[in-house]
Amino acid sequence: MSAPAAAGANKWVLGARLRTLPASVAPVLVGTAVAASQGHVVVWRAAAALVVALAVQVGTNYANDYSDGVRGTDDGRVGPLRLVASGLARPQQVKAAALASFGVAGVAGLALAAATSPWLLAVGAACLAAGWLYTGGPKPYGYHGWGEVSVFVFFGLVAVVGSAYVHLERITLLAVLAAVPVGLLATALLVVNNLRDIPTDLVAGKRTLAVRLGDDATRALYSALLLAPFAAVVGLAVARPWALLALAALPLTLRPLRAVSSRASGPLLIPVLVRTGQVQLVFAVLLAVGLAAG
Repeated sequence: MSAPAAAGANKWVLGARLRTLPASVAPVLVGTAVAASQGHVVVWRAAAALVVALAVQVGTNYANDYSDGVRGTDDGRVGPLRLVASGLARPQQVKAAALASFGVAGVAGLALAAATSPWLLAVGAACLAAGWLYTGGPKPYGYHGWGEVSVFVFFGLVAVVGSAYVHLERITLLAVLAAVPVGLLATALLVVNNLRDIPTDLVAGKRTLAVRLGDDATRALYSALLLAPFAAVVGLAVARPWALLALAALPLTLRPLRAVSSRASGPLLIPVLVRTGQVQLVFAVLLAVGLAAG
């Protein structure tokens, strides 16, 4: 590959924001483990569910890049590179990348719906709409403080329960309970991201939950969201004792909690975002092992 081509490919990798992908992988791992605990996993369905989750996440990242870029919200931000705001890609190119990613998710979702239930089409459509409308459309809900609720619902409840459903073809209480800690950790990712962006979001008129709560309350919320999943696992262990394996991820919370409590801000919160993703992924792997072990 030529140097210009490699540089061109690299910008799209950067724009996909790979560090956010644990939020997609985690619920599929846990949902599949729930199905495994019931003795029924179909390998290709697990792979298709992972494709859906990853493609929706990447598509949402590109969609946010496009919508925030054309609105000027990303001007002066201190977070990871954005393609439109940096001028590395034209808005229409980023929009096309978002739609292509959503298209990949749609194809994999259609296969799952054909094999299980047409109701998955409605769920999939809701996921795509949530991804686009977070910062897109005339009234993006992410600009009005509803992003955290959406992340908990779609990266927690819907993703975990849906990942179990494609194997079991029914909704189980175990899947719902396992979805709660996964959704809380996904929400923590968004909260620390929005904590970092409070100064620029204020200027841009973006009224995220972090902007509405203010710096101190947002830091407290992040800490609660990072620790609450471990309490939830203790409750889950009543039904699945091996779920307590997830507690082994608790030491990984120390560094991000220390940084947030010491009032790290701006670029110093970027490592916190990375470490929160690590907590989420390790927690999900351990929880999945515990659930599958019964």
